[in-house]
Amino acid sequence: MARLFKKKPEKKKGLWKRVVDLALTDIRVVAGGIDVESLEQLEERLLAADFGVPATLRLTDRAEEVLRRGKARDQESLSDALRAEVAEILASGENAELAAADQGPTVYLMVGVNGVGKTTSVAKLAHHLIAEGRSVMVAAADTFRAGAVAQLEMWADRIGADFIRGQQGGDPAAVAFDALEAAEARGIDVVLVDTAGRLHTNRGLMEELTKIDRVVRRRIEGAPHETLMVLDATVGQNAVRQVEAFSRAVDVSGIILSKMDSTARGGIVVALREEYGVPVKLIGTGEGLDDLESFDVDVFVDAVFG
Repeated sequence: MARLFKKKPEKKKGLWKRVVDLALTDIRVVAGGIDVESLEQLEERLLAADFGVPATLRLTDRAEEVLRRGKARDQESLSDALRAEVAEILASGENAELAAADQGPTVYLMVGVNGVGKTTSVAKLAHHLIAEGRSVMVAAADTFRAGAVAQLEMWADRIGADFIRGQQGGDPAAVAFDALEAAEARGIDVVLVDTAGRLHTNRGLMEELTKIDRVVRRRIEGAPHETLMVLDATVGQNAVRQVEAFSRAVDVSGIILSKMDSTARGGIVVALREEYGVPVKLIGTGEGLDDLESFDVDVFVDAVFG
């Protein structure tokens, strides 16, 4: 299967330095002598940096193991062991690149709760794909909030994407279906189906999301090629709970982590992979249309462990 979203290596160094400075400084731990007390400090700081309990226990167990076996005798060798363990967590499971259809339109289903930056992330992704020379259609399947539809239409017009909307209060799944029909007729490369922001505790809205997913699957074989969940990096472990809830309704294949330029603790990247096997595929690093980057495991690990 083809892949979309080319990386921008020239921006990585500055980007990741900024992310580390803001979000990951507490992960550089275990200063001074290496003993039981420093391992407890490691555990506390990993939890504080949003690594979550499973990943934190895995990393502290690994640290204890290499110390017990004499494989780590100083801070540098212990850091190397933890670095390798984090890299193994992030490199396992699904591919972290965006999938694409071999033929016909590629379809991405965009999901997430209100307030996480989903609409802006849709615009950023569409802008990036158009800049790479692909034609994009944005489908506003949030038929209940006129303001959200208007905002999305404004973004689509600004970046040069085709736009499909439905009637106010209409069937969101019908909007998705119409968008796929139009995309095939017009030879569109990528369709971004923006669903209504919803609380993950609302059963009715989650059932509606399941219906959209079912309609997309029936209309185009292999679609949606990605179900991308937008998460706010600043909400910590609540993001993990959101993934858990949405995964019961749709097959979440990747994460767009927004607001990584703020005070987020970047350990959530590791927590999501360890607990649900869902890779972070893109990260939002600012408010501009260009502020969306593909997630790179090697660069992330290098940034964390220096």
